[in-house]
Amino acid sequence: MTTVRRIGVLLLALAGVVVPAPAGSVPQWAPAATATIHPGVQTHTEGGQCTANFVFHDETAVYIGQAAHCSTTGGATDTNGCTAPSHPLGTPVSVGGASRPATMVYNSWLTMQAVGEDDPDTCQYNDFALLRIDPADAANVNPSIPHWGGPAGLNTTGTSLLQHVYSYGNSELRLGLTLLSPKKGISLGDVGGGWTHLVSTLTPGIPGDSGSAFLDAGGRALGVLSTLNVGLPGGVNNGVGNLARALDYMRAHSGFASVQLADGTVAFNGHQLPLGLGLGF
Repeated sequence: MTTVRRIGVLLLALAGVVVPAPAGSVPQWAPAATATIHPGVQTHTEGGQCTANFVFHDETAVYIGQAAHCSTTGGATDTNGCTAPSHPLGTPVSVGGASRPATMVYNSWLTMQAVGEDDPDTCQYNDFALLRIDPADAANVNPSIPHWGGPAGLNTTGTSLLQHVYSYGNSELRLGLTLLSPKKGISLGDVGGGWTHLVSTLTPGIPGDSGSAFLDAGGRALGVLSTLNVGLPGGVNNGVGNLARALDYMRAHSGFASVQLADGTVAFNGHQLPLGLGLGF
């Protein structure tokens, strides 16, 4: 039997103004070397710690993503977003590197419940939330993934068996040891009708890594770390929710139809070793 847990919520049990860019334009990002807000920073919602995934923008604001389950008020085994409880929209979320809390403005779980979603794969694997960065902090944002660079566009085709994948987790359980944050692994294939990807890395994502970004072999944005799976296939592995599908759902069922993924300003480089210790696939 396979045990599936939302990895972010396990931690619940442990103790300058920017003028909005014109429509269709890309914001002026802070340099990657000095930006304080970027993919991979920690987020905290009502005591639960997660990792931010990708940066997004529209004509009015800059956003950063996290997993929807990071704002749950339920337990670690509440994995069905169509029934699981959540903090409401408007909830403040502390974002690493920001001077003011971000605001949760979209949550796939709340949206699915509002529209009466009943497709089991969508309910189980649509796990995405959007946090609006306070305008006072927008000038300090860069969209590049630490260590790996990218994203270089959006993956819309899924992954094939044994294809390389890349991630950057930032669990507070690592006590600030960022040496272990970059991860390189392999895809075990797509499941849930393409809504999620099973991935295996040298060490699996742990509580606090939840929500972190995954890139495919070409550096494209693949998905959001959602679950820790115990059982076959692959023993202990992670479920990575498909970002393209999550964005399509958001655009179809919310007021965020114009939100776009921000490409990294640092080129993707998947040939680096993931860990300073020289470990990896």
